[in-house]
Amino acid sequence: MNKPEQLAHLMAIPDVQSGSDDRRLAIDQVGIKGLRYPLPFADRSGVVNATIATCNVYVALPEDRKGTHMSRLVALLEKRAAPGAAPLTVANLRELLDDLVVRLDAPGGRIELAFPYFVRKIAPVSGVASLLDYDVRLTGELDRGAYRQTIVVNVPVTSLCPCSKEISDYGAHNQRSIVTIGVRPREHVFIDELLRIAEEEASAELYGILKRADEKYVTERAYDNPRFVEDLVRGVAARLAADARLDGFVVEAENFESIHNHSAYARIARNF
Repeated sequence: MNKPEQLAHLMAIPDVQSGSDDRRLAIDQVGIKGLRYPLPFADRSGVVNATIATCNVYVALPEDRKGTHMSRLVALLEKRAAPGAAPLTVANLRELLDDLVVRLDAPGGRIELAFPYFVRKIAPVSGVASLLDYDVRLTGELDRGAYRQTIVVNVPVTSLCPCSKEISDYGAHNQRSIVTIGVRPREHVFIDELLRIAEEEASAELYGILKRADEKYVTERAYDNPRFVEDLVRGVAARLAADARLDGFVVEAENFESIHNHSAYARIARNF
């Protein structure tokens, strides 16, 4: 079969998805869920961070259309992952949504991306460099031209108990904690900014590699900065509440207690 014949054959294949449906029920979201795909991502530094995202991509389907073209949703991600493509950023997620609704001729769409984000951190005394990973979730939704975005980061930190420090003759119990920050920005916000807020409000931050001098430093820093779980969420929430770029936020902290078989937890949400 020559090329013209191949093209004619392809054109003759029925496009069932583009057919009509007489049940008159529009679908809010239809698409692909749980697709893992390599994507380049860049934040404030501009350095491209190669990551693998778990992707959910949906469009709204009008009541008279039978189905959507799932392959076009994957093609959208393939375009972003192709060699030489510009990396994904918080700021250009809107462009991906615009491309999505045009490709599918849809009145709206939603993209959810969850991925590990790595930051190269420098140990406080030795200066040794190492990577630390953070879980990030980006969500963008476009509905008839109205765009909404949320950013969620999970930040591992150290917390040291103020009560334990106060009542003990020496030492104090501490634990690794997870601070979760979710924001609805009205202006551009960098992921790195959110990570730093959580780390600065904790007793101490974490590093991938620590030498002995570094370990001494972070242990003593945590002791000098005791934080209840309540202190963690209040400290972060106060800074987010003062940020005029945000429409709303949520802060959660979970302390994986070292002297109990349960966690301590706190949450503050404002317009989220």
